[in-house]
Amino acid sequence: MTQQLTRAEAIDRLCGWYEGYFDVTRYDEPRDYLAAVCDFHVHSAKYVLTKKAKLWEANSHEYVYLFSVPHLTKEVYESCRDLAHQSGMKKITPGPDHMYSYISAVFICDTCDPEARRALKKCRLYKNFKWSYWGWMDFHTALVELPTGKAAANSSGKSAAQMLETALFHKKAKKIFKRREKDL
Repeated sequence: MTQQLTRAEAIDRLCGWYEGYFDVTRYDEPRDYLAAVCDFHVHSAKYVLTKKAKLWEANSHEYVYLFSVPHLTKEVYESCRDLAHQSGMKKITPGPDHMYSYISAVFICDTCDPEARRALKKCRLYKNFKWSYWGWMDFHTALVELPTGKAAANSSGKSAAQMLETALFHKKAKKIFKRREKDL
């Protein structure tokens, strides 16, 4: 018989998963269900002979907001979605070197209303800056119900749903986390 994860354990596991590449900020006392924020930044450039002769330059960003919600309703989903979207948009600085920014709202919940699941799957937030010359922003949403192990996402967030299933429920991932716990 397998032991069911609690929301706190799932958040710990996801933060451990993200820590390798992201800057993780955790909140001991979740505010508005927000348990952690993970930021990722990449700068790529191509030079010819010297750094002064740039061929191209691109900055990419990803902002992940982890929400821990006992029961996800449509109203809670919309308030958390708006919080993640507004906070993520404040962090984006479009410019000639900006390529893309992804904002992801990830929900870890015990139960979920069908209306909230439908709203999450239908979420389509996208913005381009200066006709995409200064990059774009895409909004990803994903949720996982811990008792059932079912994950759902909008069309942009399919990779986030796959990551949730792998990090939380995949047998190999469980072995990796057991090894890390023994090492600590």
